[in-house]
Amino acid sequence: MYEGAVQDLIDELGRLPGVGPKSAQRIAFHLLAADAADVRRLADALTEVKARVQFCETCGNVAESEKCRICADPRRADDVICVVEEPKDVVAIERTREFRGRYHVLGGAINPIENVGPDDLRISQLMTRLADGTVTEVILATDPNIEGEATATYLSRLIAPMGVTVSRLASGLPVGGDLEYADEVTLGRAFEGRRVVGG
Repeated sequence: MYEGAVQDLIDELGRLPGVGPKSAQRIAFHLLAADAADVRRLADALTEVKARVQFCETCGNVAESEKCRICADPRRADDVICVVEEPKDVVAIERTREFRGRYHVLGGAINPIENVGPDDLRISQLMTRLADGTVTEVILATDPNIEGEATATYLSRLIAPMGVTVSRLASGLPVGGDLEYADEVTLGRAFEGRRVVGG
């Protein structure tokens, strides 16, 4: 469509997740019109993140050293591990300020269509962490979709014989949501997770 460098930039931007051809073109032309200092800051940030950021050797979260800040924090509880799919899930749970244990990032979910099996995830590292008996509970916080459910089911069957309590995050209706707009899976999970009120 465009010549040389402009088309190369559009093509590269289009390879980013969630960025379609039109968005890639819009971002490319925004960068062309932007101040050179702003573009340089973006380029420096991209270079810096690739140079400095790695994955925590313990949990798989993003880190700027061998251990992430959560694994390095002695105040966190060692007996509970919350298993998530991606580092962004750690951030979402941390924002709630409800969980004070450790994390384990799988690096995805079981997805046969995308050729992602258990061996492609950080499941063996999780099993190694559970082997010494320190952990008493594993909270499965995978996404409430087909892949996340398959991953949670696989992990629960793998972990249960170890004598570790396995729990799953409750899911159901969002606060402020309307029943008529809820899909049947969400509504079904809300019924399964119902609790007694009053007394």
